[in-house]
Amino acid sequence: MSGLRVIPTWRNGQEWLYVCGDDGTNVAWYDRDAGRVNLLSETRRADVLDVLRPFIAGQVAVGPPPVPTPAELAGLTLHPDDDLAPNRPGEALVISLDRAPAPQRRLRTDPRRRALAAQARVGEVLDGLEAAGWRVLHSVPLPGGAHIHHLLIGPGGLFALHTLPVRRQRVRIGDPWVTAGRAERQPLLRRVRADASRASFALTAEVRAGLVLVEPATVEVTTPPRDVRLFTDTDLAPLTHTAGLLKPADVEALHMMARDRRTWTRV
Repeated sequence: MSGLRVIPTWRNGQEWLYVCGDDGTNVAWYDRDAGRVNLLSETRRADVLDVLRPFIAGQVAVGPPPVPTPAELAGLTLHPDDDLAPNRPGEALVISLDRAPAPQRRLRTDPRRRALAAQARVGEVLDGLEAAGWRVLHSVPLPGGAHIHHLLIGPGGLFALHTLPVRRQRVRIGDPWVTAGRAERQPLLRRVRADASRASFALTAEVRAGLVLVEPATVEVTTPPRDVRLFTDTDLAPLTHTAGLLKPADVEALHMMARDRRTWTRV
C-alpha cells in the first residue's frame, strides 16, 4: 500500500484531485480541465498514478507543476482541512442541511435553502471577477459559529460581503435596521460591520463591509448606512471599477493568509 489518498476539491469553479500522504501533506494534484497530473516529488510518480487511475480518463500530461507562483506553492503547504479555498458559496449552509435536513412535508421552504440559493447566486458573480485580478473566499468561519459569506480581495481592496435573500420584497434600510417585506426589522448592519471589523483584525488590513441584496423588488434607504456599501446581486460590477489600492503581489499574499483557517481562530 502506498499510503496515499485522493481528496477532491474545487478551485475557481474547477474540480482538482489532490493526492495526500498519511500526514496530510500534498504529493500531487490532478487538474482534470488541463489534463495534467502535477507531481511535487518525481519519486512518487508510480504511486500517484496508481491511486489516481480510477479518476483519469484518456491521456494526461505528468510532471512537475508548470512554473508555479510563490502563492501557489505556499498553498500546497496547507493541510486540506485548513485550506478555505475549496469552500463553495454557502458551504456552512450545505453542511447544516446535510446534518439536519428540514421535514419533507414542511409547508414553507426552509429559510436555509433560500439563503443558500442567494449565496450561490452572489458567489457565481464574484468568482467571475477573478479574471480582473480579484480573489474570493466563501463561507469563512469565525469563532462562535458565525461566517463571512464572501471575502473579496483585489485591486480595489478587501470586502466582507453579507448576502441577504429578499426575492420580490420591499427592503427598507435605516442604519442599523434592515426590514425585508413584512418581517420584523433586524439590526443587520451591526453584524455586517462587526464581521468586517473581525476580518480587519485577522488580516491586519482594512476590510470594508458590504451588504448584497438578492433580487429585491425595491430598496428604500431612510438613513444611509455608516461604513457599509450596499449592492444588489445584479449590480456588483462597481467593485471592479476601483483599483490602485493593492498590487497583485499584495492581493496574492492577503489571499494566501485569508485562506488559512488558522488565521481566523482568534478574532
